[in-house]
Amino acid sequence: MPTPVHALAHCPLTPAAVAEFPNLPQQAPVADDFDALDAVVRAQGWSWEHECLTDSYRTGFGHPLCTEGDTPFGDPTARRFLAFGELYPVDPDDEDLDNMPWLGDLVDDWGRAPGWTVRRPSTVEACTEVLDRAEDAVTSHLGAAPERTVTSDAAVVTGPAMPHRIWRTATQAVIVGPHADNGPYGYLTHLQLAASPLSLTPELPPAGDTAGLERWIEAHIDW
Repeated sequence: MPTPVHALAHCPLTPAAVAEFPNLPQQAPVADDFDALDAVVRAQGWSWEHECLTDSYRTGFGHPLCTEGDTPFGDPTARRFLAFGELYPVDPDDEDLDNMPWLGDLVDDWGRAPGWTVRRPSTVEACTEVLDRAEDAVTSHLGAAPERTVTSDAAVVTGPAMPHRIWRTATQAVIVGPHADNGPYGYLTHLQLAASPLSLTPELPPAGDTAGLERWIEAHIDW
């Protein structure tokens, strides 16, 4: 039987969207001035994001982008992520299986943006398919399959375990997988592409070391 989730909003991650993302640290730094940053954001074809994620951007491909630093441009030390999905999981410990219905409204907010669709209800299997297609896009851009795939609940406060895929470039860790929204109760879950400086923890644990891989993932996507 398919495993249910209350709602899934997603916007497909394409190879072109992936190609833009890892190159941001190599762009010219932006002056510490809002007008200068706003000009770069507009020239990039982006806009400011206010509905789904605070203090973030919306790329020209329709994905919210959040960064650890003041700007995603020209900062090789910042961790950042690109959200291409948002899901509201079913809590199996809730006997009524209705959890907090108002959270479904927040997923609907994600789905109203151009390029996004909402499935309500949906399934864990549908969420995994979205992650599988995102893996294909990253593999197409980087020209290599992921070095590690681990299915766990790493960096997810609640909800189902789903796969994280890990790539390493010369300078960055690139990870596709779920991550806690960190919004209301941390209950919603992002499906995201994350990139961070490889120097944070450069060496990958062995493939069979699930706990070590979970710690490695969290070091690269949590801040």
